[in-house]
Amino acid sequence: MHVNTADAIERINELLGSDMAETANTSMRIPTALRDAAALAARELGVAPSATALTTAALRSALEAVLMQAVLDDHYATYPGTRPDLGDLAIAAAELDGHPLAADPERLRRAAAELAARRPHPEPEDVLLWAEARSLPGS
Repeated sequence: MHVNTADAIERINELLGSDMAETANTSMRIPTALRDAAALAARELGVAPSATALTTAALRSALEAVLMQAVLDDHYATYPGTRPDLGDLAIAAAELDGHPLAADPERLRRAAAELAARRPHPEPEDVLLWAEARSLPGS
């Protein structure tokens, strides 16, 4: 990992873990429709106390996701053999969804290999569909 990237990850992590009581006024230009949607969601759906609180929560979530991805990218760059393949991801997706094929990981691995050979950039959900289709009578 680039030293500046590591330092940035550490500093962002520190900032996200710090006391959020201190605030600052900002001048952000956002699309009017997005602003209005956030205000409506806060007021009518009660998703947050205000549009500002909703925006802040969304920004925090986005930054946390960026940090997690940066740490994973660094881990996979250092230990490339630990990166899950399409079969691993399909098995995890099946387990998370409670899909019956979660009990047959080898079938999902075969389906992942078949699909990867036929289609560029398949997703784990595509593997589940492929495995289901291959198990239908006449397939």
